[in-house]
Amino acid sequence: MAYPPENYPKTRRIRFRFGESDASGKYFADDNIALSHFVAGLSGVFPPGEDSFIRSVRRVADRITDPVLKKRVAGFIGQESTHGQEHRHLNEKLVEMGYPIAWHDSQPLKDRVIRLEERVPARLHLAVTAALEHYTAMLAQRVLSSEEVQAIPGDPEIWHLLKWHALEELEHKSVAFDVYRAIGGSERMRIAVMAVLIALTIPLVTIELAISLAYDPVARRHPLRVAREMRELYRGPLLKGTLRDAAKYLRRGFHPDDIDTTALLQRWRQELFGSEGALLDHLR
Repeated sequence: MAYPPENYPKTRRIRFRFGESDASGKYFADDNIALSHFVAGLSGVFPPGEDSFIRSVRRVADRITDPVLKKRVAGFIGQESTHGQEHRHLNEKLVEMGYPIAWHDSQPLKDRVIRLEERVPARLHLAVTAALEHYTAMLAQRVLSSEEVQAIPGDPEIWHLLKWHALEELEHKSVAFDVYRAIGGSERMRIAVMAVLIALTIPLVTIELAISLAYDPVARRHPLRVAREMRELYRGPLLKGTLRDAAKYLRRGFHPDDIDTTALLQRWRQELFGSEGALLDHLR
Protein backbone atom coordinates (compact mmCIF):
# COMPACT_ATOMS: atom_id res chain seq x y z
CA MET A 1 0.00 0.00 0.00
CA ALA A 2 1.47 3.35 -1.05
CA TYR A 3 1.77 6.14 1.48
CA PRO A 4 2.58 9.61 0.15
CA PRO A 5 4.90 11.60 2.45
CA GLU A 6 2.07 13.91 3.54
CA ASN A 7 0.35 10.88 5.08
CA TYR A 8 3.30 9.85 7.24
CA PRO A 9 2.60 10.31 10.96
CA LYS A 10 3.87 13.76 11.89
CA THR A 11 5.43 14.45 15.27
CA ARG A 12 4.19 17.81 16.51
CA ARG A 13 5.96 19.62 19.33
CA ILE A 14 3.01 20.72 21.40
CA ARG A 15 2.24 21.73 24.97
CA PHE A 16 -1.12 21.96 26.70
CA ARG A 17 -1.85 24.26 29.62
CA PHE A 18 -3.98 22.36 32.10
CA GLY A 19 -5.46 23.94 35.18
CA GLU A 20 -5.68 27.47 33.76
CA SER A 21 -9.43 27.32 33.13
CA ASP A 22 -12.04 27.80 35.84
CA ALA A 23 -14.72 26.48 33.50
CA SER A 24 -15.00 23.13 35.26
CA GLY A 25 -14.44 21.55 38.64
CA LYS A 26 -13.48 18.01 39.51
CA TYR A 27 -16.12 16.54 37.21
CA PHE A 28 -14.73 18.18 34.11
CA ALA A 29 -16.81 16.16 31.63
CA ASP A 30 -20.34 17.59 31.69
CA ASP A 31 -20.35 17.54 35.52
CA ASN A 32 -20.79 13.78 35.05
CA ILE A 33 -19.10 11.71 37.73
CA ALA A 34 -18.90 8.43 35.78
CA LEU A 35 -17.81 10.02 32.49
CA SER A 36 -15.16 12.13 34.22
CA HIS A 37 -13.75 9.05 35.97
CA PHE A 38 -13.79 7.14 32.67
CA VAL A 39 -11.83 9.86 30.85
CA ALA A 40 -9.42 10.18 33.78
CA GLY A 41 -8.89 6.42 33.76
CA LEU A 42 -8.17 6.46 30.03
CA SER A 43 -5.68 9.26 30.50
CA GLY A 44 -4.09 7.29 33.31
CA VAL A 45 -3.43 4.22 31.18
CA PHE A 46 -2.30 6.09 28.07
CA PRO A 47 1.31 6.91 29.10
CA PRO A 48 2.33 3.37 30.11
CA GLY A 49 0.33 2.01 27.19
CA GLU A 50 2.10 4.27 24.70
CA ASP A 51 5.45 3.26 26.21
CA SER A 52 4.62 -0.41 25.68
CA PHE A 53 3.53 0.23 22.09
CA ILE A 54 6.86 1.95 21.40
CA ARG A 55 8.82 -0.94 22.94
CA SER A 56 6.90 -3.45 20.81
CA VAL A 57 7.94 -1.84 17.52
CA ARG A 58 11.48 -1.12 18.69
CA ARG A 59 11.93 -4.82 19.48
CA VAL A 60 11.63 -5.61 15.78
CA ALA A 61 13.00 -2.40 14.26
CA ASP A 62 16.06 -4.18 12.87
CA ARG A 63 13.78 -6.51 10.88
CA ILE A 64 12.00 -3.70 9.02
CA THR A 65 13.51 -3.28 5.55
CA ASP A 66 10.92 -1.13 3.78
CA PRO A 67 12.18 2.50 3.89
CA VAL A 68 8.63 3.91 3.82
CA LEU A 69 7.57 1.76 6.77
CA LYS A 70 10.73 2.81 8.62
CA LYS A 71 9.74 6.47 8.23
CA ARG A 72 6.19 5.74 9.36
CA VAL A 73 7.54 3.89 12.41
CA ALA A 74 9.70 6.91 13.28
CA GLY A 75 6.59 9.10 13.12
CA PHE A 76 4.61 6.59 15.18
CA ILE A 77 7.25 6.56 17.91
CA GLY A 78 7.45 10.35 17.93
CA GLN A 79 3.69 10.75 18.19
CA GLU A 80 3.23 8.10 20.87
CA SER A 81 6.07 9.56 22.93
CA THR A 82 4.47 13.01 22.80
CA HIS A 83 1.07 11.56 23.72
CA GLY A 84 2.57 9.99 26.82
CA GLN A 85 4.30 13.24 27.75
CA GLU A 86 1.17 15.39 27.47
CA HIS A 87 -1.09 12.88 29.20
CA ARG A 88 1.40 12.74 32.06
CA HIS A 89 1.04 16.52 32.41
CA LEU A 90 -2.75 16.12 32.51
CA ASN A 91 -2.52 13.20 34.91
CA GLU A 92 -0.60 15.30 37.43
CA LYS A 93 -3.62 17.63 37.56
CA LEU A 94 -6.08 14.75 37.69
CA VAL A 95 -4.27 13.21 40.65
CA GLU A 96 -4.38 16.59 42.41
CA MET A 97 -8.14 16.60 41.78
CA GLY A 98 -8.48 13.25 43.52
CA TYR A 99 -8.54 10.72 40.67
CA PRO A 100 -6.76 7.49 41.73
CA ILE A 101 -4.79 6.94 38.54
CA ALA A 102 -1.14 7.37 39.58
CA TRP A 103 -0.60 3.62 40.04
CA HIS A 104 -0.96 3.00 36.30
CA ASP A 105 2.32 4.83 35.68
CA SER A 106 4.19 3.68 38.78
CA GLN A 107 7.72 2.32 38.45
CA PRO A 108 7.00 -1.05 40.15
CA LEU A 109 4.15 -1.74 37.70
CA LYS A 110 6.29 -0.63 34.76
CA ASP A 111 9.07 -3.00 35.85
CA ARG A 112 6.62 -5.92 36.05
CA VAL A 113 5.16 -5.13 32.63
CA ILE A 114 8.60 -4.96 31.03
CA ARG A 115 9.57 -8.31 32.57
CA LEU A 116 6.36 -9.81 31.16
CA GLU A 117 7.02 -8.31 27.72
CA GLU A 118 10.50 -9.82 27.71
CA ARG A 119 9.02 -13.27 28.32
CA VAL A 120 6.55 -13.21 25.42
CA PRO A 121 7.47 -13.47 21.73
CA ALA A 122 8.00 -10.17 19.93
CA ARG A 123 5.22 -11.05 17.48
CA LEU A 124 2.71 -11.52 20.30
CA HIS A 125 3.71 -8.21 21.89
CA LEU A 126 3.25 -6.53 18.52
CA ALA A 127 -0.08 -8.29 17.91
CA VAL A 128 -1.37 -6.83 21.18
CA THR A 129 -0.17 -3.38 20.14
CA ALA A 130 -1.85 -3.65 16.73
CA ALA A 131 -5.13 -4.74 18.33
CA LEU A 132 -5.09 -1.95 20.92
CA GLU A 133 -4.25 0.56 18.21
CA HIS A 134 -7.49 -0.51 16.52
CA TYR A 135 -9.32 0.32 19.76
CA THR A 136 -7.72 3.75 20.03
CA ALA A 137 -8.48 4.43 16.37
CA MET A 138 -12.14 3.53 16.96
CA LEU A 139 -12.39 5.93 19.88
CA ALA A 140 -10.52 8.59 17.91
CA GLN A 141 -12.93 8.29 15.01
CA ARG A 142 -15.88 8.74 17.38
CA VAL A 143 -14.35 11.78 19.05
CA LEU A 144 -13.73 13.47 15.70
CA SER A 145 -16.85 12.41 13.80
CA SER A 146 -19.67 12.42 16.36
CA GLU A 147 -21.35 15.77 16.87
CA GLU A 148 -23.02 14.24 19.92
CA VAL A 149 -19.64 13.47 21.49
CA GLN A 150 -18.27 16.90 20.62
CA ALA A 151 -21.33 18.55 22.17
CA ILE A 152 -20.46 17.14 25.61
CA PRO A 153 -19.50 20.13 27.78
CA GLY A 154 -16.11 19.92 29.42
CA ASP A 155 -12.79 21.51 30.24
CA PRO A 156 -11.69 23.15 26.96
CA GLU A 157 -8.01 22.23 27.32
CA ILE A 158 -8.80 18.58 27.98
CA TRP A 159 -10.99 18.61 24.87
CA HIS A 160 -8.10 20.13 22.91
CA LEU A 161 -5.84 17.33 24.12
CA LEU A 162 -8.35 14.63 23.21
CA LYS A 163 -8.92 16.00 19.70
CA TRP A 164 -5.18 16.32 19.02
CA HIS A 165 -4.60 12.81 20.36
CA ALA A 166 -7.47 11.47 18.26
CA LEU A 167 -6.10 13.10 15.10
CA GLU A 168 -2.70 11.52 15.56
CA GLU A 169 -4.16 8.11 16.44
CA LEU A 170 -5.85 8.11 13.04
CA GLU A 171 -2.66 9.28 11.34
CA HIS A 172 -0.73 6.25 12.58
CA LYS A 173 -3.58 3.73 13.00
CA SER A 174 -2.05 1.15 10.64
CA VAL A 175 1.66 1.45 11.50
CA ALA A 176 1.88 -1.28 14.17
CA PHE A 177 -0.38 -3.48 12.04
CA ASP A 178 1.92 -3.10 9.03
CA VAL A 179 5.00 -3.81 11.14
CA TYR A 180 3.30 -6.97 12.43
CA ARG A 181 2.67 -8.11 8.87
CA ALA A 182 6.18 -7.13 7.76
CA ILE A 183 7.80 -9.44 10.32
CA GLY A 184 5.59 -12.36 9.35
CA GLY A 185 2.87 -12.13 11.97
CA SER A 186 0.10 -14.65 11.31
CA GLU A 187 -3.59 -13.99 10.82
CA ARG A 188 -4.35 -16.66 13.41
CA MET A 189 -2.43 -14.85 16.16
CA ARG A 190 -3.72 -11.43 15.13
CA ILE A 191 -7.35 -12.55 15.27
CA ALA A 192 -6.92 -14.59 18.46
CA VAL A 193 -5.40 -11.64 20.32
CA MET A 194 -8.28 -9.37 19.36
CA ALA A 195 -10.84 -12.03 20.29
CA VAL A 196 -9.36 -12.16 23.80
CA LEU A 197 -9.32 -8.37 24.09
CA ILE A 198 -12.95 -8.13 23.00
CA ALA A 199 -13.94 -10.69 25.65
CA LEU A 200 -12.07 -8.72 28.33
CA THR A 201 -13.13 -5.20 27.35
CA ILE A 202 -16.38 -4.78 29.29
CA PRO A 203 -15.20 -6.62 32.44
CA LEU A 204 -11.92 -4.69 32.63
CA VAL A 205 -13.46 -1.29 31.91
CA THR A 206 -16.23 -1.91 34.45
CA ILE A 207 -13.82 -3.07 37.16
CA GLU A 208 -11.43 -0.16 36.56
CA LEU A 209 -14.28 2.35 36.63
CA ALA A 210 -15.86 0.81 39.73
CA ILE A 211 -12.56 0.93 41.64
CA SER A 212 -11.98 4.54 40.66
CA LEU A 213 -15.49 5.53 41.71
CA ALA A 214 -15.13 3.66 45.01
CA TYR A 215 -12.35 6.07 45.99
CA ASP A 216 -14.60 9.08 45.33
CA PRO A 217 -16.63 10.13 48.41
CA VAL A 218 -19.10 12.08 46.26
CA ALA A 219 -19.72 9.02 44.11
CA ARG A 220 -20.24 6.89 47.21
CA ARG A 221 -22.84 9.33 48.52
CA HIS A 222 -24.80 9.30 45.23
CA PRO A 223 -24.93 5.65 44.09
CA LEU A 224 -28.15 6.02 42.09
CA ARG A 225 -26.78 9.00 40.17
CA VAL A 226 -23.56 7.11 39.42
CA ALA A 227 -25.47 4.00 38.31
CA ARG A 228 -27.54 6.12 35.93
CA GLU A 229 -24.45 7.84 34.57
CA MET A 230 -22.67 4.51 34.01
CA ARG A 231 -25.66 3.19 32.10
CA GLU A 232 -25.68 6.35 29.98
CA LEU A 233 -21.93 6.01 29.38
CA TYR A 234 -22.20 2.47 28.02
CA ARG A 235 -25.24 3.36 25.91
CA GLY A 236 -23.95 6.75 24.81
CA PRO A 237 -22.22 7.86 21.60
CA LEU A 238 -18.68 7.33 22.90
CA LEU A 239 -18.98 3.62 23.72
CA LYS A 240 -22.17 2.25 22.16
CA GLY A 241 -21.30 -0.27 19.46
CA THR A 242 -17.62 -0.43 20.42
CA LEU A 243 -17.49 -4.23 20.49
CA ARG A 244 -19.28 -4.41 17.14
CA ASP A 245 -16.69 -2.09 15.61
CA ALA A 246 -13.84 -3.97 17.28
CA ALA A 247 -15.13 -7.19 15.74
CA LYS A 248 -14.35 -5.87 12.25
CA TYR A 249 -10.73 -6.63 13.11
CA LEU A 250 -11.58 -10.34 13.32
CA ARG A 251 -12.18 -10.62 9.58
CA ARG A 252 -9.44 -12.44 7.72
CA GLY A 253 -7.60 -10.03 5.47
CA PHE A 254 -8.71 -6.99 7.47
CA HIS A 255 -6.52 -3.88 7.32
CA PRO A 256 -7.05 -0.71 9.40
CA ASP A 257 -7.08 1.39 6.25
CA ASP A 258 -10.19 -0.50 5.11
CA ILE A 259 -11.95 2.05 7.34
CA ASP A 260 -11.48 5.25 5.36
CA THR A 261 -10.77 8.23 7.60
CA THR A 262 -9.05 10.38 4.96
CA ALA A 263 -11.70 13.11 4.89
CA LEU A 264 -11.85 13.17 8.69
CA LEU A 265 -8.08 13.64 8.88
CA GLN A 266 -8.11 16.43 6.33
CA ARG A 267 -10.88 18.24 8.19
CA TRP A 268 -9.24 18.06 11.61
CA ARG A 269 -5.73 18.85 10.42
CA GLN A 270 -7.21 22.07 9.10
CA GLU A 271 -9.35 22.76 12.18
CA LEU A 272 -6.51 22.17 14.62
CA PHE A 273 -3.38 23.16 12.71
CA GLY A 274 -4.53 25.07 9.61
CA SER A 275 -3.94 28.78 9.08
CA GLU A 276 -6.53 29.55 11.77
CA GLY A 277 -6.21 26.29 13.65
CA ALA A 278 -7.40 26.06 17.23
CA LEU A 279 -4.07 24.62 18.42
CA LEU A 280 -1.56 26.72 16.50
CA ASP A 281 -0.68 28.61 19.68
CA HIS A 282 0.02 25.29 21.42
CA LEU A 283 2.84 24.34 19.05
CA ARG A 284 6.37 24.88 20.26
